[in-house]
Amino acid sequence: MFEIHKYTAADKEAWNAFVAESKNGTFLFDRNYMDYHHDRFDDNSLMFYAKDKLYAILPANRCGDCLCSHGGLTYGGLVMTNKATASEVLALFEELNAYLRGTGIGKVRYKAIPWIYHHVPAEEDLYAIFKTCNAQLVGRDISSSIIMSNKPKWHHGRKYGITRCRKNGVTIQQSDDYAAFWQILQGNLQARYGVRPVHTLDEMLLLKSRFPDNIQLYTAQLDGRVIGGTVLYLTGKVLHTQYISSTSEGKHLGAVDALFDCILNKDYANYPIFDFGKSTEGDASTLNESLIYQKEGFGGRGVCYDTYEWRV
Repeated sequence: MFEIHKYTAADKEAWNAFVAESKNGTFLFDRNYMDYHHDRFDDNSLMFYAKDKLYAILPANRCGDCLCSHGGLTYGGLVMTNKATASEVLALFEELNAYLRGTGIGKVRYKAIPWIYHHVPAEEDLYAIFKTCNAQLVGRDISSSIIMSNKPKWHHGRKYGITRCRKNGVTIQQSDDYAAFWQILQGNLQARYGVRPVHTLDEMLLLKSRFPDNIQLYTAQLDGRVIGGTVLYLTGKVLHTQYISSTSEGKHLGAVDALFDCILNKDYANYPIFDFGKSTEGDASTLNESLIYQKEGFGGRGVCYDTYEWRV
């Protein structure tokens, strides 16, 4: 039923057009986003055609004999046409497994796209990998999300920061001062976890230039100094925080509280869904309780980001 092709640069235009019209794609699957770090991965993305029309795509890379949902993306399952049906997706995974066996791949590691990012329901793949592939759940991260039409009340502690910032003259605004925010972000990540941000400053500036409407920075400023901020990804249906960080002064004043008061209750109050992102570490077995407590204080509630594996 399906013709399966490995993605090449010549397919970029068709790939991007399909993502834009799919029922569960986001701008993270656009090749102008995915390919900013193409040198780090052995890209093995696949395209599925039915009757000469593109039916689905699978962002992926190869690691030895394993086909992995793309390592540069938080999620990356099957991106499907609006016309996809359960029986057709079952056939697609049967044919995918046969195709992979012919290329020497013996295992698939599959990061499903969380339901909050679906434009319409799109979990045909989850049923197919259960029924056809005998897939096993091997990883489960937890994120914190808000359905904006039914926002839970904030914890009292979150509201104190808003008042404190207002009294001390802290201002919240959309900003292009990524350099100042990155200095804060890098310092915090290095001090607390011994790691760097996933994106370098230059990479984030490149992505911002390519997706000016999808990537926004909000900062908290005091006397002209950035004391906190958050990078937002706007995917159409979901507003996602890619990074959140503040200085010690910003933490004392509650800059993050003031930031999200502006974002959630004013500038993006009518956005369908807000997603704070994952609060798990390493292989997802460690929950950062202080981090998720902060997100839950703003009304965030659990959404799982799942990873599956199967032998082909």
